[in-house]
Amino acid sequence: MSFKSISSQGALTGGAPATTRRSLLTALGAAGLAPFASAATPEPEYTDLFEAGQGGYALYRIPGVVVTRKGTVLAYAEARRYKGSDWDDIDLVLRRSTDGGRTFSPPQTLPHVPGPPERNPVAIERKQGQPEWRTYNNPAAIATRDGKVHLLFCVEYMRVFYTRSDDDGRTFSTPVEITAALEPLRQQYAWRAVATGPGHGLELKRGRLIVPVWIALGTEGNGHGPSVNTTIYSDDHGRTWHAGQLAVAGRPEFPNANETVLVERQDGSVMMNIRTGAPRNRRTISTSPDGISHWSEPRFDETLTDPICAAGLLRLQSGKRRPLFVFSNPDSVTRADRKPLPGKDRRNLTLRLSKDEGATWSASRVLEPGPSAYSDLAALPDGTILCLYEVTTPAGARLLRLARLHAEWIEAAK
Repeated sequence: MSFKSISSQGALTGGAPATTRRSLLTALGAAGLAPFASAATPEPEYTDLFEAGQGGYALYRIPGVVVTRKGTVLAYAEARRYKGSDWDDIDLVLRRSTDGGRTFSPPQTLPHVPGPPERNPVAIERKQGQPEWRTYNNPAAIATRDGKVHLLFCVEYMRVFYTRSDDDGRTFSTPVEITAALEPLRQQYAWRAVATGPGHGLELKRGRLIVPVWIALGTEGNGHGPSVNTTIYSDDHGRTWHAGQLAVAGRPEFPNANETVLVERQDGSVMMNIRTGAPRNRRTISTSPDGISHWSEPRFDETLTDPICAAGLLRLQSGKRRPLFVFSNPDSVTRADRKPLPGKDRRNLTLRLSKDEGATWSASRVLEPGPSAYSDLAALPDGTILCLYEVTTPAGARLLRLARLHAEWIEAAK
């Protein structure tokens, strides 16, 4: 594969000018033209990691990012070869950074499952005449305190696999199938499609590994609906996996609960922040004392608008202070084409801060005003926030872009 490794000081993909927003502000400041650029709240730095049409793939989607114990940044995604659809011929790819997300290694393809792929019956009519396409989907990693990197992913939206890296994300073990962990849920919901994540999972303070999951009957839409959500977890460092209880299911006001992000609160409970198809266009919230059971009555978060899109959520710990929660998603409750909501006019990627564990959101700032969609969040050891997200540039290039920024930049919004 041939890729350009693009840093915030290097040439952008697609022949765009070499100056990023941060370097442009710096240049203007040196010329005395940008007195508003405060050194106390530096502008974000941007690195474009994957560009549609590069490396033999038509499109890159479904970003995820984690930071290892050593501070290595692992950015991963789906690499869709031909049409760019959810059921395309898809590989999972990863890039590593050992300098805090400024520069990255060339992409590596994550391990394939040994043997010929088993086809999901739901997918046959969606393979666009190409039944041999091999669909790997929805990688979700957990970087644990012992230095390991655990990764769950799916094949054909039908089987779930686990792999692990013991060398800081350089290599991964042969995948092991763990679909059986979700089999007990078929008695409550006869699912035929499954997806982990997207984004990342958690290592709780107690050591539990937990990843959000959605399961679907596969009879509606793109074979991904109707759907409900749950978690999959391990209490023995990834050796065995089990299904949690269904969280949001059978509630008409919260239809098609699916792509979910998780965050651990100070008391050890887990908050689930959920995408649904609700016409309210708001994120749905439910909490559990342990991340797997006794999910609370779901509710809408009226502050977190949602054009039916995946989001990012991060707990940012700073010393002994109460942690900040950081949330990212396209804040676009009105459609540019003036069609009625709900809809998928995904743009205006926005970051929000909460100082009370998601009860309220005290600050917000637009990171990407144009077309933008899925995102994921991580943090470096020094508290720098990383946001990896999907964006379409004014020139039409579709990218996965990494932003490096600080919480103070969000709080400094006017």
